[in-house]
Amino acid sequence: MAQKSQTGGTEENESSLLYSKSGFKEGALQWVTEPSQGQVLLVLSMDNTCPSSSFDMDLCAQELQALGLQVPGDPWRRLIQEGLLRPQVRRFLLYSSRGFQIAMAVVFYICLWTNLYCTLQLSSLGHSWGAAVLVTLVALALTVLVILVLEQHQRKLNVNTDVRLAAVNEIFIKHNIILGITDVLDGPHNILQLCFVHFSPESCLQALAAHITHLQGTQAGLRQRLNKLCVAMDVAVQEEEAPCEESPLLSSRVTLNKDPVTCNELLPLIPEGPPEAMARQLLVIFSGCYVRLLLTGRLPGARPGSHLGHSSVPCPCQLIQSSVLNPGTVTGSHPGQ
Repeated sequence: MAQKSQTGGTEENESSLLYSKSGFKEGALQWVTEPSQGQVLLVLSMDNTCPSSSFDMDLCAQELQALGLQVPGDPWRRLIQEGLLRPQVRRFLLYSSRGFQIAMAVVFYICLWTNLYCTLQLSSLGHSWGAAVLVTLVALALTVLVILVLEQHQRKLNVNTDVRLAAVNEIFIKHNIILGITDVLDGPHNILQLCFVHFSPESCLQALAAHITHLQGTQAGLRQRLNKLCVAMDVAVQEEEAPCEESPLLSSRVTLNKDPVTCNELLPLIPEGPPEAMARQLLVIFSGCYVRLLLTGRLPGARPGSHLGHSSVPCPCQLIQSSVLNPGTVTGSHPGQ
């Protein structure tokens, strides 16, 4: 098991100083009196290849207290444990990690090259040296295409991971902190990193609420685009009891073991409501995605008017506008509950 955190604190003249990490490069530590937007305050790590490993919640609580945050411990601990540390979610994180995708790209290239070369050997062109060059170029081009498709998919909202952090972010965003999860390679080990990032939501909430109000008055397709942000939930179906004449001739004390009947139901993530409430829900839903893209360098360039000042990365409201409120949305479904 591997746990890691970068934080600390001191008090001087009644002003707290945060010892925080502004990036993932070692040595990029600095003292600041006020954390900037998008600055990493705390990173918890765990080895995802070890089934018994977990995030150190006690260490996390201590570091949050050192940052001056009095957050009730039980709710967010339980939400992190149930949302991210379930076996099916950990398997998804492992199979969608960068290391696994690199391995699959290598396997795809080798299999594709072998099949193309063996196919050309059946024809007269397969015995020339140019056949191997042609097969290599085609296999490389298709492999690069697959890698680009996977990379583009990684830039979208991931319902299996990002949305599972929404409940935790709903708690922490009140304290100007949002959470996201990323992964790094440490030799053969897949290391998950739960990152706590400083973020003040007021400016983004105002901008999102104003933009939603504008779209409600000018566009009729806003609700349809928001409805595409949904999750598929398994809902138990209430079975009707049979009439007395059709009841089984067995004792009422005998219970037949029968699996409950379930059906899939789409649950919208952004319900109808005032623009301010919809803006807050959008911000909570996309907070985990924003942190993940920010720390992996996948955010697009910022447009004029970013709330992050002169930063080259967009603020969360710009990411939401380009992903959902403007044409082009994302959908997803939960893994098994």
